[in-house]
Amino acid sequence: MKTLNDIRSTFLSYFERQGHAVVPSSPLVPRNDPTLMFTNSGMVQFKNLFTGVETRDYSRATTAQKCVRAGGKHNDLDNVGYTARHHTFFEMLGNFSFGDYFKDDAIRFAWELITRDLGIDKDRLCVTVYHTDDEAAEIWKKVAGLSDDKIIRIATADNFWMMGPTGPCGPCTEIFYDHGDHIWGGPPGSPEEDGDRFVEIWNLVFMQYEQFEDGTRRDLDAQSIDTGMGIERVAALLQGTNDNYATDLMRSLIEASADATSTDPDGPGKTHHRVIADHLRSTSFLIADGVTPSNDGRGYVLRRIMRRAMRHAHLLGAKEPLMYRLVPALVRQMGAAYPELGQGEAMIRETLLQEETRFRQTLDRGLKLLDDELAGLPEGADLPGASAFKLYDTYGFPLDLTQDALREKGRAVETEGFDAAMAEQKAKARAAWAGSGEAADSTVWFDVADKHGATDFLGYDTEEAEGQIAAIVKDGALVEQAGAGETVQIALNQTPFYAEAGGQVGDTGTIRTPNGLAEITDCRKTAGVFIHFATVTDGEIATGEAAQLVVDHGRRTAIRANHSATHLLHEALRAALGDHVAQRGSLNAPDRLRFDFSHNQAVTREQLNGIEAEVNGFIRQNAAVETRIMTPDDARALGAQALFGEKYGDEVRVVSMGHKDRSGKGADKSTYSIELCGGTHVRRTGDIGAFVLLGDSASSAGVRRIEALTGTPALAHLRAQERVLQDTAEALKTSGADVPERVRALLDERRSLANEVAQLRRELAMSGGTKGPEARQVNGTAFMAQVLSGVSGKDLPALVDEYKSRLGSGAVLLIADADGKAAVAAGVTPDLTGSLSAIDIVRAAVEKLGGKGGGGRADMAQGGAKDAANADAAIAAAEAVLGG
Repeated sequence: MKTLNDIRSTFLSYFERQGHAVVPSSPLVPRNDPTLMFTNSGMVQFKNLFTGVETRDYSRATTAQKCVRAGGKHNDLDNVGYTARHHTFFEMLGNFSFGDYFKDDAIRFAWELITRDLGIDKDRLCVTVYHTDDEAAEIWKKVAGLSDDKIIRIATADNFWMMGPTGPCGPCTEIFYDHGDHIWGGPPGSPEEDGDRFVEIWNLVFMQYEQFEDGTRRDLDAQSIDTGMGIERVAALLQGTNDNYATDLMRSLIEASADATSTDPDGPGKTHHRVIADHLRSTSFLIADGVTPSNDGRGYVLRRIMRRAMRHAHLLGAKEPLMYRLVPALVRQMGAAYPELGQGEAMIRETLLQEETRFRQTLDRGLKLLDDELAGLPEGADLPGASAFKLYDTYGFPLDLTQDALREKGRAVETEGFDAAMAEQKAKARAAWAGSGEAADSTVWFDVADKHGATDFLGYDTEEAEGQIAAIVKDGALVEQAGAGETVQIALNQTPFYAEAGGQVGDTGTIRTPNGLAEITDCRKTAGVFIHFATVTDGEIATGEAAQLVVDHGRRTAIRANHSATHLLHEALRAALGDHVAQRGSLNAPDRLRFDFSHNQAVTREQLNGIEAEVNGFIRQNAAVETRIMTPDDARALGAQALFGEKYGDEVRVVSMGHKDRSGKGADKSTYSIELCGGTHVRRTGDIGAFVLLGDSASSAGVRRIEALTGTPALAHLRAQERVLQDTAEALKTSGADVPERVRALLDERRSLANEVAQLRRELAMSGGTKGPEARQVNGTAFMAQVLSGVSGKDLPALVDEYKSRLGSGAVLLIADADGKAAVAAGVTPDLTGSLSAIDIVRAAVEKLGGKGGGGRADMAQGGAKDAANADAAIAAAEAVLGG
């Protein structure tokens, strides 16, 4: 399954390969357009390039742009959570050309990316074009092979974009995906177009004209491209749904909300979880970009989004502030693509906590304001809808809470007035991304968490412990017991097994009960429950039984060494490359470690050598690895680095290792590495043993990847490298130090000999150099044909040219029988290519040899087949071509 992060990376990498500059997302507060409250599309940051006000050092670009539509004319707020595709925050993928390429390339890029790189079924795609844009329609036919019924002409402004009443404008072409006839709806332009079957996934705008005040237009001097692909919609279709909230990223946030509130993500509170997941994104990104809650402007919109999410948390039964606790889950999902999210995590959490704490007071105040409104009404009268709407819109006091409060008093809300006020507000909003769908199925582990609570992890202090089996799951369903040979998943009340998180893989080992034994092959965590993947190897295990839990000590030891080395590596990278380096992913497995980090260029060999040396220096220091539990505020004050993939609560683990002073003189006793981390670690840095870097590579745009070994695997790698060098030196009869120079000399000699052999083959094929095959006349055309042995296919073109030169006028066919295969080449002299093609000759010959095809030019063509057994028939077939 392609995750949302995969899709983003695929999109940006594709256009980077097409020569586009990968430009970071601009802030949500537009820098160059005061008319917009928030950035709502990818082209906003490029507006001045399109109008010619600004120039940059690139003429084509690609972005993953964060967008918000929750205020002003772009307002989706009240629909969020109730439909499948409304969001306040979304990501827009786009590619842009500033006077560089135009329609041909834009359409080709889009079709290639969608159908090849993303693997979307082309048979489910259709497109729209502006009704007069014949050029775009013809390009679609040529590039995609779309039939006329798949190219829908639209005469409305839906397919004609304008920056404003005057200025750049042009037709659009939109790409739609057909979710299938099991969903109601019709293609664009049809009476059923508002259904959910056909969903727009990408809009390509062709900035073709400049419009003037009198309505006339002229062709722009620099025609440009602006596209926008909604990543959430594409993720939904690639993940087999038409519901954006069922995609991996949104689902993870929904499950985080469900976990934090101990509620079912797909139960009665499903809408509440969707609102919280969406609003968590928009509020966090707005805060990261410097917006703070206030009573007007952008700050008011932020506060309104916050309070809407927080009242949904209240409706879920949350007794304490919730939103700030979900920020780490968001950072795990999106922090790699948007570093500002991780950098601003502390501020985001603090802002959300303070706002939700105040909002709880607002709820109390809202109830008091409600009483004040009622005091001025006749006894028993309904609350005017306008008053209810004021409580909702101004004070964040929801209608349903107002109705609940009034119900206790025997009153109701005059809903027609409320609806009228709401309708007036909605009339000012711009509806977009409409739709509906089904959420993903609930998982059994939330039921287990509700019944038994979270698993208590004991693995920091021990690798052996006792626990009680709380649940056994087989094939997605709870079972009471499992026997030998069955593969199941086991939850216990407590465990020493580490669940995969923060890049560290899950533990393996055994679970032994009074009546059975199970081998644990992995451990993961969902909804606070540690899930032990197991195969029962002896007897039977059952729920409620006590169990002895033993972690594989050797494997855990190797994992600990790699995880601790990752911390040292992180700090060494920052020291060597700069403070911009931040973790973007990691793997701490028993046999190796992998570390992804933010950096926009390859790490040089010299830098890698220095980094490796620095890490080994701190390993030899053999400093104690210290772990402390503290509040996040205290950890930040200490200067702790937050690691990608961790979830932080009210208390955090702070892991410290190494001393900056390695001179032994005590000049600098400050700690070298300080990081927030929930993983397991060595007791002293010396326990890592050794550290060997395997190399640096690109992971994604702006992210590099380093792989390394520690301990025994590191030593084994060095010994293997040494053996290779020794064996090579012995084979070359030289010393290890002289191997590189000796290899270079041999390569030079090999190239020289290869050239000499090729020349000798050609001379041999010429049968002594002067005579060659006899030319014969075929339909008035001189024709030479010859079957050669021991000549490779790559030598044939030169021989064909030689024979053509001898003929002066005519055609040549050569068949080489080498290495059990046949190579065929044909040539036609320039004077005959108007009426005779070497391609036709080759194809006729190849077919008789049992092959297919062949190609080239009219004067020179080549092909191949399995063998040359039917060479005579092939030559005859070639003569037939000459004979007409």
